[in-house]
Amino acid sequence: MNRTYLPWMGWGWVLSAVVLSAAEAVQPDAASAPTALERIVLSADGAGFVGTESGAPFIVWGVNYDHDRDGRLLEDYWGPDAAVVEEDFLEIQALGANVVRIHLQLGRFMAAPDRVDSGALERLGWLLRLAEETGLYLNLTGLGCYHLGDVPAWYDPMEEAERWEVQAAFWRGVAEACASSPAVFCYDLMNEPVVGGGGDDNPGWLAGEFGGKHFVQRIALDLAGRTREQVADAWTRKLTEAIRLHDPDRLITVGVIPWAHVWPNAKPLFHAPPAGDHLDFVSVHFYPKQGEVDKALTALAVYDLGKPLVVEEMFPLHCSQDELVDFIDGSRTLAEGWISFYWGVTPEEYAARTNDLAAAITGAWLERFSGLATRMKSPIRDGDGAEGLEDVQGKDRVVNGGF
Repeated sequence: MNRTYLPWMGWGWVLSAVVLSAAEAVQPDAASAPTALERIVLSADGAGFVGTESGAPFIVWGVNYDHDRDGRLLEDYWGPDAAVVEEDFLEIQALGANVVRIHLQLGRFMAAPDRVDSGALERLGWLLRLAEETGLYLNLTGLGCYHLGDVPAWYDPMEEAERWEVQAAFWRGVAEACASSPAVFCYDLMNEPVVGGGGDDNPGWLAGEFGGKHFVQRIALDLAGRTREQVADAWTRKLTEAIRLHDPDRLITVGVIPWAHVWPNAKPLFHAPPAGDHLDFVSVHFYPKQGEVDKALTALAVYDLGKPLVVEEMFPLHCSQDELVDFIDGSRTLAEGWISFYWGVTPEEYAARTNDLAAAITGAWLERFSGLATRMKSPIRDGDGAEGLEDVQGKDRVVNGGF
């Protein structure tokens, strides 16, 4: 998540010219009455997702709903401004998404090291009911420490084993609260965990700050004679066992930084054995660079490990929108889902912000995303490819000079 919060920070340093053609704009599908949700599980061969009752293939086409239009984290407003969340979920539904990725901070849920806050669980229960009513599945990503002010004073001084116990208590409480709802698509143990300390310049549990937030956490500071693989295995096993105690069949994953996109020889840590043996599918975060779509696809293939693969974060941050669509299209034989971003502002509202380049970029992408929804939620067929996407890409609609 550490590369996605530019909309409230100012985008000038990465933006070029954007020209929108209203005549060719892709219109979002109208919101329709949702059908009853069924639990999503692995297919019989373990290579995809299916509904438990229908047996129909399920392709993820979703959004990260990590903050609102004012930059507030969900937990800052889902109580007093519940109507905002309700409206945003209807807008997400209208965009054609079927999964919403939600980020839960540990400090907002843990009233004490061994006790989950009942009020937080009540609000989570409300969110589950909203998801069921709107026909949207939730990817519940936990253990966030994004805002330092929300991190409990007792948490940071803890040693590794104590922190893992708190993290397990978090997941036991969340899993127990969610076990009966079909709206939970998956549990994501932690956003972008890493193993090992950051040296003298950054010795703590949280990696560097970005835009006032900390998106990357360390699960161990000292290997203490262990390999990185052993640490990842022990941590993943402990937290998945905590979840399975109350919710034995739910999908579990970990959203990771794809280091193979940075270093071509890098190998998966959390998703390859032994740590990956405890997880149901692979989640990676990809932001292709301009002119390097093929490089991104090569890196993505490193995470094709015989399980469903979901691109859990994507956005045209360092590439054009056409290039991101090319990346999505090129990954269709590898991936079972893609998740972008939605921050509570509709394409129409973005379009009304004249002389706002960031709004133009984001609004245009949301229209593009919505136009792709129907096709991308359908299983790939023989012959599907870039040619089949041209009708919704709107290649002449956005001219962005490389952003």
